Amino acid sequence: MSKPTLRAHLRGTTAWKHAWVGASALLLFTPVAAIAQDGAETDLGTIILGQSKREVATDTAVSTTTIDQTEIEDRQAGTVAGLIDSVPGVTLVNGATAAGSGINIRGYGATGTFGTDQKVLIQIDGAIKGSEELYRIGTQLYTDPFLYKNVEVIRGTIGSFEYGSGVFGGVVLLETIDASDLTGGEVGFVGRQTLQFSSNGDGFDTSTTLAWRPTEDVEFLLNYSRRQLDVRTDGAGNAINEAADGINDPSYLIKGKYTFGQDRAHSLSFTYTNAEQEQFDVPYDTFGLANFGNVDRFIENEVAVLIYNFNPAGNDFIHLDVELTYSDELVESQGIDRTLSPFTLALLDADNQYETTTFRVRNTALFTTGVVDHELRTGFEYVDRTRKDASAGSAPGGTKESYAIYAVNDMRFGGWTVTPALRYETQEITEDAANGTASYDADALMGGLSVRYAFDDGFALFGSAAYTENLPIIDDINSNNPNGIGTNLIEQSEQATTYEIGASFDNQDVFRDGDALAVKLVYYQQDAEDVTTIRAFGNPLTSVDQIDREGVELEASYAMASGFYVDVNASVSSGDETWLDGTVQDYRLNPADSLRLTVGKKFGEELDLSWELVTQSRYDEDPTDISPGFGVSNLRATYVPQSGVLEGTEIRFGIENVFDKVYQPRLSTRNATGRNFVLTLSKTF
Repeated sequence: MSKPTLRAHLRGTTAWKHAWVGASALLLFTPVAAIAQDGAETDLGTIILGQSKREVATDTAVSTTTIDQTEIEDRQAGTVAGLIDSVPGVTLVNGATAAGSGINIRGYGATGTFGTDQKVLIQIDGAIKGSEELYRIGTQLYTDPFLYKNVEVIRGTIGSFEYGSGVFGGVVLLETIDASDLTGGEVGFVGRQTLQFSSNGDGFDTSTTLAWRPTEDVEFLLNYSRRQLDVRTDGAGNAINEAADGINDPSYLIKGKYTFGQDRAHSLSFTYTNAEQEQFDVPYDTFGLANFGNVDRFIENEVAVLIYNFNPAGNDFIHLDVELTYSDELVESQGIDRTLSPFTLALLDADNQYETTTFRVRNTALFTTGVVDHELRTGFEYVDRTRKDASAGSAPGGTKESYAIYAVNDMRFGGWTVTPALRYETQEITEDAANGTASYDADALMGGLSVRYAFDDGFALFGSAAYTENLPIIDDINSNNPNGIGTNLIEQSEQATTYEIGASFDNQDVFRDGDALAVKLVYYQQDAEDVTTIRAFGNPLTSVDQIDREGVELEASYAMASGFYVDVNASVSSGDETWLDGTVQDYRLNPADSLRLTVGKKFGEELDLSWELVTQSRYDEDPTDISPGFGVSNLRATYVPQSGVLEGTEIRFGIENVFDKVYQPRLSTRNATGRNFVLTLSKTF
């Protein structure tokens, strides 16, 4: 594959990378000497296109997409991964099932072997999720969409420095529902019951939410959800992952908030979520690629979050959050066939557990220097991650402690927005005492710079450059593993440099009175070096050392005052991988080019009808790795009565894969679901 001239021009040395990281540091706290231009843009904030299905984030240089609660409910997704599959650059790996499904962003994240490669960061209310490179047992993102009111997807590196390091692909931020969302900010008690039925797999889901706000200063929320689903079938009627059987999974959410002090400047909030899944006599390899044997498996995913907020009235320099989060990800399994070899039984019987504790202090300061308005976000983060040692060497135990500080400064003057960002992180990995006494230290300075200029007519141009490092993980330290730290194969950080340029347009009354048009087009190019997550143990020289990817992402939305709307999302990308022996070939995890088109009509506040076309192009860059293209239609209807006996009721009906097509998305290891009728009934009381 030939490289574009722009890639060759932008690729630089490590010294040059750190030079512009240093330049970002100078810009963080130094006022920009700029002259405000005549007719400078008035800051309108984020324009919400009232009749559109989804807002396009045209007011930022970051490639970000937010799925709000209305869209979450309209999509009627059964997994969190299924909520974000409409975001350009996002590819689902086996999205039809919770176990073994994963999220891939710009070619990173879930793979056909690992549930994650640690280059996509996932947080629930700030709690860090993930399973490092836990072999073949899925993504570990076991949680229910009913629990969330907001999902934000940040693609690429430039917007990631507030959340973590090593973000090559992107960040997924999930925010749980609040009591005030149901009560409308009023004092009182509100309940909400949701029932969902699906034809493919005879699915039945229930979600009960109780919200109580006894005073303006106190609020509580309880949610119980249970998701039941038998084996689904593809468009030909063949069972999908039949060996895994069905699911009957409960989830819980407990949330409370207390606001106090002068001018209600202080608040203390607590969140606890729990999701469970049981599987009996199912393949150990959830991706279905290898036959290790069957297991009984129990999965539990817990998150606890405590946040103190201080926001004093009249003081723009202090908007403080102090966060303590805890995440426990447990996978217990036991092999069914006890006649297997001791090594295989040790693999199947291994219980894998991650416990991650995070302490953060964040502050946002608003101030002005000369003609420049600043929004300076700074923070400190401590993370302690412990993994229980699993036998057979499949998941070596150990502890990783890391400390990080960061600063991100949005500086606005005239039509310009200049945002330098810096993050410094240091960590130590210590091997579990049962295996040895090895330890490893690593640190990195990372950062980026984005620049955006907005014209008065709604056009904007922007660009960014970012450098990040994925520091070694617990998997990489194992005295008994010849491929562990100490071989010079794993004892290194993965590095990535990402460049983005783009343009956007956002305005109203464009073609006719009362319409709204928003478009955002982004080109990105990324070089990843010293890659360690795609290894060839038989011949280490064929392990992947470098990945070069580039792509274009499009988001567009058009809405008319009549209620007619059109949403378009598209992604086109390509990439190469270079082996340690110098061989260059197409990157094995290249996603297929995709286009998603939604055409709909809203009839006031009561009725929303839409048709969605989901397409992937044929991928045949590598003749040994061909993925056929496909086009699938979905229909959706949402009815929300505004008066009468049905007021407070919401009725949603969808038909997924209307024409019952047989297809397998690229990067997935099994076919997608065939035609599926979904009915959701919700009542607020």
